[in-house]
Amino acid sequence: MIFIRTLFIFGWLFASLFTVAQAQERPAKPNVILILTDDLGWQDVACYDIDEPCPFETPTIDRMAKQGAKFWQAYSPSPTCAPSRVAILSGKHPARSQKTHVVGGGPPNPHAPNAQTIPPWYSGRMQVSEVTIAEALKPHGYTSGCIGKWHCAINHHAFPQPTDQGFDESKMERGKTDSMKPHRLTGFATTAEDDPYRLDENGYPFHQNSADALDFVRRNQDKPFFLYYATWLVHTPIHTRSEAALKKYCKKMNVPYPTDPKKWEVKGQKNPFYGAMVESLDYYVGQLLEHLETTDDPRWPGHKLVENTYVIFTSDNGGMEGHPGEIITDNYPLDRGKINAKEGGVRVPLIIKGPGIPAGIESQALVNGLDFYPTILSWTGATKPAEQHLDGLDLSKALASSELKDMAYIKDAEGKVRDTMCWHFPHSVAMQSTLRKGNYKLIRNWYPYYLPGKSGLDLYKLYDEDGKRVDIEEANSLAEAEPERTKVMNDELESMLQEMKASPPFLNPICKNPLPKKDQVCTALKDGRDGDTVWVRFRENGNKVVKANLLYTDNGGDRYEEWYRVEAKVGPNGKASATLPKDATHYLFNLIDDRHYLVSHPAMIPENLRNRKNYSGNAIAVD
Repeated sequence: MIFIRTLFIFGWLFASLFTVAQAQERPAKPNVILILTDDLGWQDVACYDIDEPCPFETPTIDRMAKQGAKFWQAYSPSPTCAPSRVAILSGKHPARSQKTHVVGGGPPNPHAPNAQTIPPWYSGRMQVSEVTIAEALKPHGYTSGCIGKWHCAINHHAFPQPTDQGFDESKMERGKTDSMKPHRLTGFATTAEDDPYRLDENGYPFHQNSADALDFVRRNQDKPFFLYYATWLVHTPIHTRSEAALKKYCKKMNVPYPTDPKKWEVKGQKNPFYGAMVESLDYYVGQLLEHLETTDDPRWPGHKLVENTYVIFTSDNGGMEGHPGEIITDNYPLDRGKINAKEGGVRVPLIIKGPGIPAGIESQALVNGLDFYPTILSWTGATKPAEQHLDGLDLSKALASSELKDMAYIKDAEGKVRDTMCWHFPHSVAMQSTLRKGNYKLIRNWYPYYLPGKSGLDLYKLYDEDGKRVDIEEANSLAEAEPERTKVMNDELESMLQEMKASPPFLNPICKNPLPKKDQVCTALKDGRDGDTVWVRFRENGNKVVKANLLYTDNGGDRYEEWYRVEAKVGPNGKASATLPKDATHYLFNLIDDRHYLVSHPAMIPENLRNRKNYSGNAIAVD
């Protein structure tokens, strides 16, 4: 009996010790927080200073850089917001998903009445068929929250919403970024208890967006979670609810206190409103990180949440340098900014920290927001959705190595060094597609590219063979000096665009400026319908029609009227036809010729398109 009791005691002790040992092991499913800031430029963060000191104070982000890996050559998938967000969450290149700019979902038309080019059709939203990071993690026990800016649809509140694409929770409150009334020099936050933006003990206004992110973590920290924290900061409107912060940056920047609430035209990083915004972003990110560092992990007794949480910090695109009447920031030495595919529009700050990532690594490796999806899958042990195409690379192994500082350390599944990436932005004034290849960058400017006798190509050498900076300003084009390299890179860019079925822009035949052969575009003569088939007859006037598309909407006249594109057949005798989808309410045809002109029938005249409902107002209604 004593022997049996002794065995029982030893067995209990062994089981207890085994249980304790198990509790000390890091949970296999780590937490992941992806912080996607809005319009934060590469030179807006102090730890990214390379020339003149940045006046903005970012101690939290600077500390993050010392705790993990900081990337000097990190890029967003696009130079504008929505396509980057869709690309990051779906892992698919904007050109492949046909989501290449904000809003979208309308028939092609010039961005300005007399523009020389017409952007292609592009989707108004992320397709629900895309399997987002949240959807990929769900079968593996993860709770996912989307806090802040969504913008993966025509409108912030249009379909689809985050909960339509795998997120368990979604909160989009703008918090302190809501416009100040009646203008930004009035209504500053106070310490009054009934002030919705009440100043805290450190003098920062209450920010609902930040509070929602913290709340999600607090409520879900007892299980593996994925937080997509898409901050509204530092997007316009440019203002601060802290009068003390505004005065602080006026003094620090040596600029006068603003008197005109509508204008700020001091050049450089001299906008005190923006300085206060960047500092407040840093502060709110700090609140989230402080919670991770000071809170016990319910799944890992004796350890803090931060020890089993990966944190990615980056921006959706380069800094927005300004808009009419206001200079916001300056991305120099990078050229241009948001809405342009030059370096200032796509190079972004990127810091990644978490379990197994060495502290203080500074890497020159080429990385992209497209890499987050496969990397998160690897961290969490989640399987790649079979139906989801991923254009990025898994960074997890590289992040666990101190050799990450080497530019040549990011490799694909076959072990080939990744030294190439491209962007496709056939929109706005920019109208560019670009290719980064090693230390060089090629820019295809679509308008001159289409003109006879013009190349439309620029080539820049950003770094030398030793990785030293040469022309990150993209100021000295080498296209004429190095025609062979320019051609090889342009051919590779074209190959990549074709593989993704990227939609190119077009020349505008109704532009008032002279354009070659625009007087030879086709003339639409008559349209009609035979059962399910709709058609348009046209007369060629010199240029040959080589392609046609049917554009249609299934909700013509709605607030969120959305258009779709299907290929039409160009037949003999000047006729293009297509099968009309059964749910179509309105439609039109696009005729494209061998000189890259697009003729719309009925015509989409820019002056008449003041709102989305006017698309259907100009189109053919389905009886």
